[in-house]
Amino acid sequence: MEMLASLNDLDKVVSYLSDVLPKNAILFLQGDLAAGKTTLTQAVAKAKGIDAEVTSPTFSLQQCYAEDLYHYDLYRLDHEAFMQLGLFEEFEKSGWHMVEWGSDTLKSFLEGVGYNVATVEIEPYENSRIYRITI
Repeated sequence: MEMLASLNDLDKVVSYLSDVLPKNAILFLQGDLAAGKTTLTQAVAKAKGIDAEVTSPTFSLQQCYAEDLYHYDLYRLDHEAFMQLGLFEEFEKSGWHMVEWGSDTLKSFLEGVGYNVATVEIEPYENSRIYRITI
């Protein structure tokens, strides 16, 4: 599925994700720096009624927003380091797990062990973004 959305109509992307994703899912957010990965996570949090400030967990690696929204920034971590830190066990928690900069190796591993994994590729386009969603 491909959608074009500006910041003002990002809710249509979130609505689509809510319609097609199960309650427990891992979303790999792909795109260049400043493509809008954290902005999409902010929109998801807002739709879930979460009032907390949503920022990229660049230094903390993970942020937990309420009991059903988790946000990861794995920019500095390869698959092996991710596993050694024990972050893999976090995916057992119920809810949506938004993963920025996740590796293809991690994605393949998670799919192989049975997790619901989706990819949202974000590409800037004029004053909007193109969202390519693969479930």
